[in-house]
Amino acid sequence: MYQKIITYHPDSNEILTIRDLLKKWLIPKKWQHLLRIQRDILINDHYQPFNTIVKNNDIITLNFNFPPRSEQHYLPGSDDIDVVFEDDDILVVNKTAGKKTHPNLKTESDSLMNDVETYLKNRHPYMVHRIDMETSGLVLISKTPYLVPIFNRQLSSKTLQREYLAVVKLNSPIPEKGTIDLPIGQDSKDVRKRKVMPDGLSAITKYQVLEKNFQYALVKLNLLTGRTHQLRVHLAYNGWPIVNDPLYNNEPKNGNLLLFAHKLTFRQPFSNNLQIIEAKPSKNMYNLICAYLKATKKLT
Repeated sequence: MYQKIITYHPDSNEILTIRDLLKKWLIPKKWQHLLRIQRDILINDHYQPFNTIVKNNDIITLNFNFPPRSEQHYLPGSDDIDVVFEDDDILVVNKTAGKKTHPNLKTESDSLMNDVETYLKNRHPYMVHRIDMETSGLVLISKTPYLVPIFNRQLSSKTLQREYLAVVKLNSPIPEKGTIDLPIGQDSKDVRKRKVMPDGLSAITKYQVLEKNFQYALVKLNLLTGRTHQLRVHLAYNGWPIVNDPLYNNEPKNGNLLLFAHKLTFRQPFSNNLQIIEAKPSKNMYNLICAYLKATKKLT
């Protein structure tokens, strides 16, 4: 069972019933039903009808006394992890380039999730989102399966936002900012790759140029959808392939892919708090970015 105890503080002048509050917290309807019929939600240690108004400083106890939607268990890994943020329920890790986010087979033990399995010792990690093996940067991980559906809803509502930095080769001119809205599907000629195609899945990327010279640009990227290889495919399709991309850039690879997940924004579950987590590129990546741009400005 997973238990969460919250001291409620209303946002501005909001007046919410228990039902309204559970909806605001993005708790799935089936779980709301189970909390009600099992009387597993308490206000100041007592069960109350769902139309009860929740008051400032009320103590809300949620007992998730039912099976989660899915279980994820991994073999223990052997590498240390770079923890950027941690609390009782979640973990944000700075993944290195070249490491998979999760194993493809249950017998594998060399992914980030395997390493987090070791780090958590008596608990298990639950994947909220992933980044490509070649990409480095921030990954949000839950310590309980009961938060995964909540974060999935944050992803759908764009409350959970992911921001990246990339260095791209300018094979064609790039506007200072824009939105790329092009569907992406499986490349029938190469199972490793994706491509822009009319009958693909909706994929939307926002970008802004931070610095550029006549050959390269440093761009900030925001994912509005989360398709496999989305940033790499969108940028390459427009003539701005990411430097050192082995799949979508025809130039020889010279180091790690210059794509870094540097910022995560999400709402702390069961609260009104907006959490913003940022990380800086590694020294090696920073030096490589500067080398391509011949820039000395501080990277945001």
